Amino acid sequence: MPTRTGRRKRPRLGHNHGMDKIERITSLHRILKASRYPVTVKRLQEELGCSRATVYRDLAYLRDALMAPIEGDGEAGFRYNASEGDRFELPGLWLSSEELYALLAAQQLLVRTGGGVLSGALAPLQKRIEGLLADHAGVSQWPVDRVRVIPHRGRHIDEASFRAVASAVLERRQLAFEYRARSTDERTRRLVSPQRITHYRDNWYLDAWDHERQGLRSFAVDRMGQARALDEPAKDLSNDDLNHHLASSYGIFSGEPKGWATIVFSAKAARWVADEQWHSKQQGRMLSDGRYELKVPYSVSRELLMDILHYGADAEIVEPAVLREQAKSLLELALANYAKA
Repeated sequence: MPTRTGRRKRPRLGHNHGMDKIERITSLHRILKASRYPVTVKRLQEELGCSRATVYRDLAYLRDALMAPIEGDGEAGFRYNASEGDRFELPGLWLSSEELYALLAAQQLLVRTGGGVLSGALAPLQKRIEGLLADHAGVSQWPVDRVRVIPHRGRHIDEASFRAVASAVLERRQLAFEYRARSTDERTRRLVSPQRITHYRDNWYLDAWDHERQGLRSFAVDRMGQARALDEPAKDLSNDDLNHHLASSYGIFSGEPKGWATIVFSAKAARWVADEQWHSKQQGRMLSDGRYELKVPYSVSRELLMDILHYGADAEIVEPAVLREQAKSLLELALANYAKA
């Protein structure tokens, strides 16, 4: 039913039933819009995960309240009218849970950029996102203080360098910068072809082709200085090559996998680890005694060891032997710090 302002009322967020209906109506619209032929009620039941009666109620709501050009019947199936279906869109803003989560994450990421030049440039975008969220929730102003994303060990970045990096990635230009390696503190000059900028664990990284070293590398943006985009076009690598090198192993410091690590977690830790996504190709299973076995591919061991040691006595590396010995050495060094008088 139209309101006084001419806008249609939509289900409000805040009740599970409302969220379920938003999800179903959005999915139903997308199914009908993508289908060239009538879609049976049985298929709609399977796609929407609801009863036959609910399918008919949603179809009626979509047709009568939202003016969707639905045609058909329960025998042949339903579809959008061929002449009107392409033009029809849901009125107002309808978001699935995944889209709402993405907007919330983007809004919080903008809030956390700080008070410098970068956040000033992004302020208009932040206001637009908050406006979209407010419209979806049916309120006049999005309650920012009701959503919190707490950063964990985020590092400060130089905004001028970040802008240069982002510009070079998007404009497909080569990038020159000074890099101070965290492991050795050595300073080097780098000339790279940026491929992707990655936000990982509250920090930014640049995936790039290093021209001097003739290989793909990942650089922490917070370790860059004097970054400037050049006029020379960047060398482009295929997504398959990038994914093979940068997503095939554990963590941001990925590469061609050297092997698989098998870690067994205590029954207490299993309640957390079983729900965690360590890697897209991980393999996990509950053991008969309540413990949890996790297998992940890895290239560079230091980040994997950091995550395993985070669980302390509740995690044990079973194999490979070399990774087990590395963990043992780190634990012995840590213990030695407490043995000093």
